[in-house]
Amino acid sequence: MRPRAVIVTGVSGSGKTTLGAALAGRLGWAFADADDFHPAANREKMASGVPLTDEDRAPWLEALHRLIADHVRRERPLVLACSALKERYRRTLIGELEGVRIVFAQGSRDLIAGRMSARQHFMPVALLDSQLAALEPPQDALTVDIRLPLEENVRLLAAKLTDPA
Repeated sequence: MRPRAVIVTGVSGSGKTTLGAALAGRLGWAFADADDFHPAANREKMASGVPLTDEDRAPWLEALHRLIADHVRRERPLVLACSALKERYRRTLIGELEGVRIVFAQGSRDLIAGRMSARQHFMPVALLDSQLAALEPPQDALTVDIRLPLEENVRLLAAKLTDPA
């Protein structure tokens, strides 16, 4: 079955938003960034250097699940950029939905920290180690090496996602 939704996962700074937006553009799919769905309290907490708890994340993950489900049911394919660091978060996002694939943007701590230092974002570099500690790399994902050029990763992913086999 061809995917009807793709969740691009990885720690903050791994380039999941850039990758997801480019992939959505290549496939002609809708794109959403999970960061845009965080309530102000979550953004403020992270900006102050405090990691979110599972309790903080629960309503956010449920809202994202509803977004994915809506796109799948309306047959309007979606690429969602979302950290989804833990398996249980990914299970919440996918739930009972069929045709949802995971893409994992993987890179070294040094590369990611460098990227985070060079951008303006509510997530400070200080939280990178907590994200890496919480990360449970997905076992069933299409993994991309973020050292590769964006265009190459998008081309490879698009080919894998549209291959009928």
